[in-house]
Amino acid sequence: MKHKNIITAGIGGSLTVMLIALVRWADVAPIGAQGTSIGLSHLNQFVFDLFGVQLIWYDITDWLGVAAVVTAFLFAITGAVQLIKRRSLLQVDRAILSLGGLYIVVIGLYVLFENVIVNYRPVIMPGSTHPEASFPSSHTMMVCVIMGSAAMLIDRYIKSRTLCRALRGICFAVIGVTVVGRTIAGVHWFTDILGGILISVTLLSLYQEVICHGDD
Repeated sequence: MKHKNIITAGIGGSLTVMLIALVRWADVAPIGAQGTSIGLSHLNQFVFDLFGVQLIWYDITDWLGVAAVVTAFLFAITGAVQLIKRRSLLQVDRAILSLGGLYIVVIGLYVLFENVIVNYRPVIMPGSTHPEASFPSSHTMMVCVIMGSAAMLIDRYIKSRTLCRALRGICFAVIGVTVVGRTIAGVHWFTDILGGILISVTLLSLYQEVICHGDD
């Protein structure tokens, strides 16, 4: 199907908007930390009660986030080396330049949702005295976008098929453990995790469309 990535991005974006609307206005109840009101409260409370708070998983997923940042840094180095060798920003691979743009969008969304608060965490985090913004799970979004885009690009820069498969498997494993671990950790509502996934699907679909169009 032509431009299937655009269609996927459109669906992901639409579902994200719908989810935000539901979280803001559907089944709202004061179940959050210090009585903050949370939408889809029955669903969120059910998942939260199912796992409770497991901060060990918060720490594990934090380290996976570090691995994602290191991955992003490696691609940044690749772009810098190309820029030095080719002496022109326009000569840097389109996929790498677009990746930089993707990272900037993720940072922009993080800043946006820190200031435009959709809902608050279910718990007060250690070292904090007040509820913090919780939607979407920015950690989930960051890891999914960085490792997902890395999985798309690996075979462009590594010739060994065996190594490519192994690295791609690691990327997907990091994404999977982060999504599950962040849910189990209990520091986000289920809808926060879902929001992070939907935004990631939207951004990755658009990114894939950009790099595929560049290969035409």
